[in-house]
Amino acid sequence: MTRTVYYAASTLDGFLADEHDSLDWLLHQDIDPEGPGGNDAFMRSVGAIVMGRATYMWLRDHLEADGDGWPYTVPAWVLSHAELPGIEGADLRFASGPVVPLHAELVAAAGAKDVWVVGGGDLAGQFVDAGLLDQLVIAITPVTLGAGKPLLPRRLDLTLRTVARNRAFVCATFDVLGPMR
Repeated sequence: MTRTVYYAASTLDGFLADEHDSLDWLLHQDIDPEGPGGNDAFMRSVGAIVMGRATYMWLRDHLEADGDGWPYTVPAWVLSHAELPGIEGADLRFASGPVVPLHAELVAAAGAKDVWVVGGGDLAGQFVDAGLLDQLVIAITPVTLGAGKPLLPRRLDLTLRTVARNRAFVCATFDVLGPMR
């Protein structure tokens, strides 16, 4: 069964990025990519990706700066009302509007694998609002920022499924029960 999963790294105080959209706090942290909550292990379960404009542009800028190519082999949707440049060799699909009509397309593309909601907490929140987010997989770093972009700006009831340590990270998986009442 295809799940829609919000997979992200967060500071201990619940931020994805600092107030300047920087991930410098994250990029030097020690994690085993094959371990619990690690990116390589997670990516084997992913059949389609969806991200917002800010995440896409951050990725694009950093890939260009580092001289790296698009890191994903599965189709990726970018939600934005703006016209954005593509990346050569990447299976990118640009869309705008509500996530509900897009979700069926994401699930169909994912096949028997999961849909990964990448990056922004607001995009993940749109899937929550539509009742379409099944799970959160969060790698929590031993860092606090005090301010920045929140992990998930919604009130949710969750069930803890797993918790593990991966080097510097506490990795937790939660099932989404729904909005907090």
